[in-house]
Amino acid sequence: MGRRKRVLHYLLASAAGLLMVATVSPAYAAPGSSVTARRFACAASKPGEVGCLGFFAGEVGNSPARPDSTGSSTTVGLTPSQIRKAYNLVGTSGHGRTVAIVDAYDDPSAEKDLAAYRKAYGLSACTTANGCFKKVNQSGATSPLPSGDYGWAEEISLDLDMVSATCPSCHILLVEAKSANSTDLDKAEDTAAKHSGVVAISNSFGGSEDASQTTDDKHFNHPGVAITASSGDSGYGTMWPAASRYVTAVGGTSLKTASNSRGWTETAWSGAGSGCSTVEAKPSWQKDTGCKKRTIADVSAVADPNTGVAVYDTYNSCGHTSYCDILLSLGLATGADGWVQVGGTSAASPIIASVYALAGNTGSITYGSYPYGHRSHLHDVTSGNNGSCSGSYLCTSKSGYDGPTGLGTPNGTGAF
Repeated sequence: MGRRKRVLHYLLASAAGLLMVATVSPAYAAPGSSVTARRFACAASKPGEVGCLGFFAGEVGNSPARPDSTGSSTTVGLTPSQIRKAYNLVGTSGHGRTVAIVDAYDDPSAEKDLAAYRKAYGLSACTTANGCFKKVNQSGATSPLPSGDYGWAEEISLDLDMVSATCPSCHILLVEAKSANSTDLDKAEDTAAKHSGVVAISNSFGGSEDASQTTDDKHFNHPGVAITASSGDSGYGTMWPAASRYVTAVGGTSLKTASNSRGWTETAWSGAGSGCSTVEAKPSWQKDTGCKKRTIADVSAVADPNTGVAVYDTYNSCGHTSYCDILLSLGLATGADGWVQVGGTSAASPIIASVYALAGNTGSITYGSYPYGHRSHLHDVTSGNNGSCSGSYLCTSKSGYDGPTGLGTPNGTGAF
């Protein structure tokens, strides 16, 4: 038996012992089921860094989620058609517009995995060769690219797939910062905003609020480009850059099929970030009275990993074997090995950025103000909470504006 196999056998035997005393996330999770999700392996590790905001709910190897005749997923995770139906986006097109994704480090498998996702759902090819996809470093050059990172690659796959699901005809620009340090990500943000054709930028990362970060806000101040940021995945509490007044802060929901006129029901996801900033000034278009500074979130989309989305990712730390599948499902290796059901406000941010691209109004809007004047084009989310705040709207969903879901979720593109 080779050394690698001996190590794998040891790890599996150790894992088997742990399973006798602990509950581990299942390898399969049907949408709406309750599982113990685990975070993507890209948390902030030192001061000045941010972390990505995604969760695994299940890993299903090489079986993509496919809708049955009723539009329900027969395997795992919400499909592109389901996302577009849930948010009334069928028939819209963002052809020729570009959505930029800003993340840290490199995903060497990004284009290959994106191709597999799009092919599985019958979406047109989006490649470097046909001009639909482009990957650059934080300076805008195609080389050298940053070092690879298994955890951030999970985030990159989620972001690319959600743009593809929401706006299949959009072009995609992936800008990879050389680290998770805010200085490098700020440079990547400026690069994305200056790239020809970019109308929206998604940021699926965040860190604790700090007064010094207000000096970084200028890197999100790009009139004519809609910039979205995930509100967080730790429940009630604020994060930056979602707190910046220059971004649309995107909260999260649990999204399930239902026998109502819409065909879907949504509640606030318990993990979505929200609250009242301690450092960022309140934008003029926010009129809620329980927070004197910037309130989070503005709008929302599906984020609960238990009702999560299907994503394809193959860049991992243990290769592509049956052993790897088991190690990944047990959390003993990093990355993914095919189709996964995931969630987090990391899913919600690229969805909303793509809705902005579908709407085509970004040239005339002021930061995150537009939804506030067009509330009738949003699904109001009126139940659920993400923590304890004495019943305040800052952590409790209600009719009208609230912290966890903002003004609501897209009902077409009219609010964007």
